[in-house]
Amino acid sequence: MAQKLASTARTGRDKQRYGAQGERLVAGVVPLSGDKTKVLLIQSTRRGGWVLPKGGWETDEGTAEEAACREAWEEAGIECKIQKDLGKITDRRPASQMTVQAPKAMFQFYEVIVEKEATKWPEQHKRGRQWMSYSEAKAALTSRPELLDALNRSSIVR
Repeated sequence: MAQKLASTARTGRDKQRYGAQGERLVAGVVPLSGDKTKVLLIQSTRRGGWVLPKGGWETDEGTAEEAACREAWEEAGIECKIQKDLGKITDRRPASQMTVQAPKAMFQFYEVIVEKEATKWPEQHKRGRQWMSYSEAKAALTSRPELLDALNRSSIVR
């Protein structure tokens, strides 16, 4: 990853990109081990449980890939290399889960190989991380169909 690694996480949405329908543009990663037998999930700060590293694609970032790798660093403390574009995934949360803080989103996910796990990272104080097999991750992501879709599009060993 060529970008500079920040010691603090970005906050706020003043630089957030939005799509033509007003949806928040979100970039994320499916972080795989080198042998593709495990995926690294992180703890959600809002709803509890496990999620994939993801967050807003901001206006000062040239590509969604750049945003995805920044989010991987901030949330999971990993340096990664993009292997493939997993495509766009529409937010499938019910309207009852949409809020001003968490509006409808369009996700752009990338499969990455984790090259380095840091012992210190920007959000370590509020997020745990855990390597899981496909079946463990599938069970952990059942309440988030868009994240499960991203996992299923990856080449993790099933």
